[in-house]
Amino acid sequence: MLSSKLTDAPQGGTPIHRANSLSDDVYEAIFAQLMSLKIPPGARITVDTLVKEFNVSQTPIREALGRLEGEGLVVKTHLVGYRAAPQITRQRFAELYELRLLLEPDAAAKAAVSITDERLAILREAAGVMSRRDGKDERLHYSTFARHDAEFHDKIMDFAGNQLIRETIGFQHTHFHIFRLMFHWRVTEEALDEHQALLDAFAAGDADAASRAMRAHIEHSRDRLLPAFD
Repeated sequence: MLSSKLTDAPQGGTPIHRANSLSDDVYEAIFAQLMSLKIPPGARITVDTLVKEFNVSQTPIREALGRLEGEGLVVKTHLVGYRAAPQITRQRFAELYELRLLLEPDAAAKAAVSITDERLAILREAAGVMSRRDGKDERLHYSTFARHDAEFHDKIMDFAGNQLIRETIGFQHTHFHIFRLMFHWRVTEEALDEHQALLDAFAAGDADAASRAMRAHIEHSRDRLLPAFD
């Protein structure tokens, strides 16, 4: 039976505390470092270094890096190894927000029309408003909200009923790349208020209010992050 701390690598690093599978724990730990810029865009990621830091074997490290590669956060080069994905350019940033403004407000309106109690409960859980800052580690909070934000928007796209639009936005890994632009509590706190406005519109089944709230949320997100390019 596996213990709560797995130490299948040499002693000396910081063990990963087992919650689900070890590869999941390693994945979440690396994801948090990417979101908080502890691993900056373009930086080399060496398996051996992570083995020592997390005190685990290479297998869960490689599994986690494979997942992150699939999410566009890690790039693997033959005979070179892994690197954190490069930061998006200002032009790409503008294009992503243009795409979102074209698609997401309308999707929010459609999701509001089709809302049910079950769907509203799912959105409330995904929105992250129930777990606002509570003294946890700031880096953990930031990466956790990055995950919540991606899930919240994905669920709205799902409930809107257009899977092609959902896949198009998801394929861009938009939220993860955007969150890597700026590690700052303001990004999460203000976004949580905007998520609440969206939830209120969904609870009322108000398509117009949902569309307006989504447009405001995306525009404010864009404005919060633009200084990252200065």
